[in-house]
Amino acid sequence: MDVLLKFINYLLLEKGSSKNTVDSYRFDIEKLLGFLKRRGIRVKQARSEDIDAFLKYLREERKLSPASIARCVSSIRGFYGFLISEDLLQTSPSENLHPPKQVKKLPDVLEVEEIKSIIEASEPIDKLGIRDRAMLELLYSAGLRISELLNLKVSDVSLEDGFLRCFGKGSKERLVPVGKYAKETISNYLKKSRPILKKGKDTEILFLNVRGGKLSRMGGWKIVGKYVRKAGIVKHITPHTFRHSFATHLLEGGADLRVVQEMLGHVSITTTEIYTHIDREKFKEAIRVYHPRG
Repeated sequence: MDVLLKFINYLLLEKGSSKNTVDSYRFDIEKLLGFLKRRGIRVKQARSEDIDAFLKYLREERKLSPASIARCVSSIRGFYGFLISEDLLQTSPSENLHPPKQVKKLPDVLEVEEIKSIIEASEPIDKLGIRDRAMLELLYSAGLRISELLNLKVSDVSLEDGFLRCFGKGSKERLVPVGKYAKETISNYLKKSRPILKKGKDTEILFLNVRGGKLSRMGGWKIVGKYVRKAGIVKHITPHTFRHSFATHLLEGGADLRVVQEMLGHVSITTTEIYTHIDREKFKEAIRVYHPRG
């Protein structure tokens, strides 16, 4: 078994990493292995200079962003750490690697009226419109990642209690409250749309495609994009924009930072704190635009 396959199996079976995490590691390490192979270097013979050359190649020739290179550095460290733990290497060529400094980019956020217009663009008049309205309401109401939304099972949502259970990064479980509008649209979907989409299949997945199966990640993106266009919004909007907007609107409304951290499933509060920066930027913009000496 080659070393990459061993590493992937370790991530899946021993670490219990999510499919998205494993795919990211595989993608990064395959790039590294391809680079080394073109130079006639075997993975166990690579030196720190070779890894530096690889990162330079990513930066200067592939034009990858600092964030992508930082992720690659993390993948390489994990990969060589695994080789050492398996006694396949004595030292790691990635020991002195440092990820590039990143400029913190504030995420795009939708205004409340923009969110409303996107959701209302999904008219609940047929099985797909009913499903799409429920998906959009829940994305915003619970601040879910698109993968979390698409992995939800019927049993994960308790409309009576007003909570849902989801599994985030690293399969970490959390409970998130579900708002009034989301509860109403999910209830409508469960009664009027899902039984038709299910096509008699025995499935627990909450949101189904037209074949009665689980929606793909790309399918979820397409649904969001469809209603963004229909609402006439020209900003670059992704499913994750709903999550950013959820957090920002809560904090702007006076919610406690720690509470928002719990609902988003962030391990570190510093990750959540970026939304306080958005809040401050809006205040600064208000001064610039409206203050006579701004």
